Amino acid sequence: MKIGLFGINFGLAADAEAMVRIARAAEQAGLDSVWTGEHVVLPSPRVPPSPSEPGTPILDPAVALAHVAAHTARIRLGTGVIILPQRNPVVLAKELASVDVVSRGRLIFGLGSGYLEPEFRAIGAPFEQRGAVTDEAIRVLKALWTMERPAFDGRFFRFAGIDAHPRPVQRPHPPIVVGGMSRFGARRAARFGNGWYGFLTDVEATRRSLDWIRGFVAEGLRPPDLGEVEISVTPPPPVTADTVKRYEDVGVHRLIPLLQARTLDDGLRLVEQLGTLV
Repeated sequence: MKIGLFGINFGLAADAEAMVRIARAAEQAGLDSVWTGEHVVLPSPRVPPSPSEPGTPILDPAVALAHVAAHTARIRLGTGVIILPQRNPVVLAKELASVDVVSRGRLIFGLGSGYLEPEFRAIGAPFEQRGAVTDEAIRVLKALWTMERPAFDGRFFRFAGIDAHPRPVQRPHPPIVVGGMSRFGARRAARFGNGWYGFLTDVEATRRSLDWIRGFVAEGLRPPDLGEVEISVTPPPPVTADTVKRYEDVGVHRLIPLLQARTLDDGLRLVEQLGTLV
C-alpha cells in the first residue's frame, strides 16, 4: 500500500513555508506522494454542497506543485483533483507538462468533472455538459502530449496545424487518475484513466465503485494498453494500520489521508505518524 498526503495547497499548507516543510517531511518519512485540491472560487456565503468556507485559502495546483517540486527530489506530485471542464485543456496541457518537466517526471494528473454549480457559473463553464466536456478534454490532453503533429476535431474543441511544447517527461504522458464516486466517474476511469480516485470514500463506497469499474472493464470498455486501474482513496479520518488493511483487502493501491492540522507542528506530527504506516 502506498501512502500519500492530501491538501498540500490549501488551509495550513497554503502558506508557502508550511507547504515546503510538510512536503519535505513527507518525502523523508517515505510517503509516496502529496496531493493538491482545487476550487477556483467557492460560494459565499457557504451553501451545500460546498466543501469549505469561502475564505479558505487554496493555491492553484500547478503553482503549488511547481513550488513543492523545487524543494523536493523524489516524492510524487498529484492533483486531487483539477476540475477539468472548468479549464481550457490546451492551456492546461502546457501547465501540466511544465510541472512534469520541472519536477523531472513526478506529476500524477488527477481530474474530476466537478459538482458546484455556482463555481461553474462564475467561470462561464457549462455545468449541464460537464461530463461530455470532461471526456473530450481528456482526449485533447492526450493528443497534445503524445501526437507528433497534434490535431483534434471534436464537439467542444478543435485544432490543427499547431504544436505544443514542452512535452511531459513521462511517456506517453503522466498518469491520468479519474476522480468521482458515481457510475459516470467509474466509467470514465475505465475508459480513459490509468487510475481512479475516491475522496473521503469509505470502504463500502470504495467497493461499490471498484465493482462498477470492474464491470465496465469486463464489458470491454477499457483499452488494453491502459493496463490495470490503480486505485487511490482519501479515507475518512482517522487512518490507522487497521484502515490500511481494510482498504487493501478491497483492492486499493494508495491511501491519501487528509492533512487535518491547525498548526505546522500538528501537520508534521501527522506526517510522522503516516510514515509509520509505509
